Amino acid sequence: MRFDGRATDEMRPVVITPGYLDHPEGSALIEVGRTRIICTATVEERVPLWLRDRGQGWVTAEYGMLPRATHERTRRETRGPRDRTQEIRRLIGRSLRGGVDLHSLGERTVTIDCDVIQADGGTRTASITGGYVALAIALRKLIKGGLLAPRVLGPPVAAISVGVVQNELLLDLNYQEDSQAQVDFNVVMNGAQEYVEIQGTAEDGSFSRSTMEELLKLAEEGITDLLKLQREAYKQ
Repeated sequence: MRFDGRATDEMRPVVITPGYLDHPEGSALIEVGRTRIICTATVEERVPLWLRDRGQGWVTAEYGMLPRATHERTRRETRGPRDRTQEIRRLIGRSLRGGVDLHSLGERTVTIDCDVIQADGGTRTASITGGYVALAIALRKLIKGGLLAPRVLGPPVAAISVGVVQNELLLDLNYQEDSQAQVDFNVVMNGAQEYVEIQGTAEDGSFSRSTMEELLKLAEEGITDLLKLQREAYKQ
C-alpha cells in the first residue's frame, strides 16, 4: 500500500470540469487527487513573426503556480519565469502541438494557460491533460462555426507520471512519492497509442531497460483511462 492507500497501479481520483470559466474560448478545471489546475485556451488571429505567411498556426503554453499552491508560500515570478517554469511551459506546448494539425489551424495562435491553484505532485502532466480539454473545446467551437475543418484536431493527448519508490513501480506519483522517487518519468501519449514525449531520469543510481519498459506499460494503462475522461469532458 502507498502513502495514501492506493494500489501501485492505481491513479488518484481525476475530475475534469469543462467550461470552468466564462470568458475563454475553452477552459477546464482538472483535479488529480489534491492537485488542482485551471486550464484556459485563448485563440488569436495572428501567429508569431517567424510563422507569418507560412500558412500554419501555433499552439503555445504558459504555466504558473499560485504562491500558496504549495505547503509554504512561493514567491511570485515577477522578474520573469524561473528555469523550471520555462521548461514546463515548453513541455506543455510541445505536447499539445502533437494533438493539432497546425496547417489546418491556419494563421492562428492558441495559448493554453495552466494555473496551478493547489499542488500535490504531477502538475505538469495534469496541465497537459487538462490543457488538451481546454484546447479541444476552443477548436470545436471554431469547427462548429465553420471556421476550421474537423481535421484540425488530431488524436487527443494526455500525460501521467510513473516512477520507482522504495523499489516499487508506481503510477501517478503524488508529491510525497515524487520527492522520494528513485526513478521518475513523465510520459505523454496520444489517442493512437503513440508517444509524444518521454522524460525519464534516475534520481538515485540508474535503472534497467526492463524497468523502463514496465514503467511505460504502466503509464500507458493510466493514460488510456485519462483519454476516456477527456472525451467525456470536451464532448459535453
